[in-house]
Amino acid sequence: MRLKTYLGLVCAAMICAAAAHVVDARESGSPIRVGIIGVDTSHAVAFTTLLKDPKAPKELAQMKIVAAYPVGSPDIPASQEKVGEYTEKLRGMGVEIVGSTDELLKRVDAVLVESVDGRPHLAQARAAILAGKPVFVDKPMAASLADAMQIFRLAKEKHVPCFSSSSLRFSKGFQAVRNGKAGFGPVRSCTAWGPMHTEPHHPDFFWYGIHGVETLFTIMGPGCKTVIRTGPESAVGVWKDGRVGVFLGDNGYGAMVKGVKKSGEAGGFDGYAPLVVEIAKFFQTGKPPVRPEETLEIMAFMEAADQSKRQGGAPVSIESVMKKAEAQIAAAKP
Repeated sequence: MRLKTYLGLVCAAMICAAAAHVVDARESGSPIRVGIIGVDTSHAVAFTTLLKDPKAPKELAQMKIVAAYPVGSPDIPASQEKVGEYTEKLRGMGVEIVGSTDELLKRVDAVLVESVDGRPHLAQARAAILAGKPVFVDKPMAASLADAMQIFRLAKEKHVPCFSSSSLRFSKGFQAVRNGKAGFGPVRSCTAWGPMHTEPHHPDFFWYGIHGVETLFTIMGPGCKTVIRTGPESAVGVWKDGRVGVFLGDNGYGAMVKGVKKSGEAGGFDGYAPLVVEIAKFFQTGKPPVRPEETLEIMAFMEAADQSKRQGGAPVSIESVMKKAEAQIAAAKP
């Protein structure tokens, strides 16, 4: 099967399957019971705190985090340092702490995969998908493009809604550009930036650069053709229509947009509420707010940037990176 055809089928199948997986709690009037796998990221606490806030957006009223499985990664110091602290904070907010993924899945309607480490996300998402639970996979979606492709493939096969996104995607300013409401007109080019802390078990941009790269794709849309690594914390993508998108590792979050009508800065970090609202809508409707093709292209952009780095800054095509990931999946099959 050709890659483009495969990706289209993934998206179509997930959208068509959504109606079969709308969480039953919506019809009963009871809150959607949500479980967290992995509590070694501040997102686990931040999302729970937001949902308990009486001033939270009204869309969150039908979602409640009821259980968490506090798994962590022994070879990532940040994980080991935080898992105990965040577990106790969740316990203090009334979240039941369970001892296994199986225990968690018995108690919930939907799942947040929140492990700070992308490596176990395939196994964690697989468990949720096989249990028929709609799942949001937090950043990084995985530690490789191949793993991300397998998550979406399994979700498609089992007709279970699934999506992944950085919180930056849903910031008001970036969404305004995406939807043509910021006054820039059609976007000619964009430079997006964000912090770029790295972690040795993940490709450079996966760990924290994902925020800036997702901002770039939110504004530019999919369609990147080639990627060139231009420095330790920068990469340039050329889109199929000739537009150019740049990622820069830098302090803060933002983007400089050059449009047909005007140029200027657009957006920033608006907190976690916009993302959590989208997750709540997703759990209620079964319709992911981000197409699988776009998420996979973001992952491919980041892997291509690493490959270009290894090749001394040579351009690397998104297509070649996708094909390599497909080959890795095929080679791993028994």
